[in-house]
Amino acid sequence: MSFKRFRRLRINPVLRDLVQETTITKNDFIYPLFVKSGENFKKEIESMPDVYQMSIDSVIKECDELKKLGLRAIILFGIPDVKDSIGSDALSQEGIIARAVREIKKAHPDMFVVTDLCFCEYTDHGHCGILDPVLKTVDNDATLKILGEQAVIHAKAGADMIAPSGMMDGMIVAIREALDRAGFVNIPIMSYSTKFASSYYGPFRDVAESAPSFGDRRSYQMNPANRKEAILESLEDEKEGADILMVKPALAYLDIVRDIRESTKLPLAVYNVSGEYSMLKMAGKMGIIDYEKVLMETMIGFKRAGADIIISYHAKEVANLLDKLV
Repeated sequence: MSFKRFRRLRINPVLRDLVQETTITKNDFIYPLFVKSGENFKKEIESMPDVYQMSIDSVIKECDELKKLGLRAIILFGIPDVKDSIGSDALSQEGIIARAVREIKKAHPDMFVVTDLCFCEYTDHGHCGILDPVLKTVDNDATLKILGEQAVIHAKAGADMIAPSGMMDGMIVAIREALDRAGFVNIPIMSYSTKFASSYYGPFRDVAESAPSFGDRRSYQMNPANRKEAILESLEDEKEGADILMVKPALAYLDIVRDIRESTKLPLAVYNVSGEYSMLKMAGKMGIIDYEKVLMETMIGFKRAGADIIISYHAKEVANLLDKLV
């Protein structure tokens, strides 16, 4: 008897496709965009090739391109003109995100707009909420209140989904209650439910202008060494009413993605973060790797680990590569 059943399924390319277990489609992706005041403004970030800060009118043009590529979902990050201790721009109906959402939805009502819900981009200290003056870290409960206010402002502007990223305890309950009181019972919450205090975020802080002015975020983001706590964090957000869970970063945490996938039936997202993106781009530029093949292998890895949704700066490139395969 010949025991070659594995090779039998690999020799013919059509059969290989028939038995492929994991696939990538354009519907898997959310594309991050960074919006700033001004007109006809588009500034490339040196540490993140092909990623830009853009004015609202430029973001609207970018949405045109995304739709032509078959990408239908974006996540917005705001860069305000003025920052203060409580991130007031994020609490204003005329803040950068509220204005951007209104204009995007006016121009592209069919674009699914997710808003990142946090305060690190809006505070002068760069932390994710109101500071406790004694502990010199974020005051969890004071921040919950303004997170609810921020969520309602985004929803009133037309956001299709809210994505809180600050890792405050109890944030999902607080945001859900605020949205429901304001009549937005159908707005889903995609929680950054397991977000690590990672060194992979460096380039993001360049584009979002959100580096902390002192200290770090380890008192509220997760210790990268903790596996069991990582699972509990996401399961707690599920109990509080999150509609979609998320692991951030993605590439170095695929074991956590799999653990959470096996612990919940909720949709699960991964954030393919800036450091992961930039390392791959630089390796491709240096000719160290076959960039397109490694890119697609990485995306398959996210899906195989259990992700349903991939937030990635590579989304446009992946869409173009998928078109080549048709």
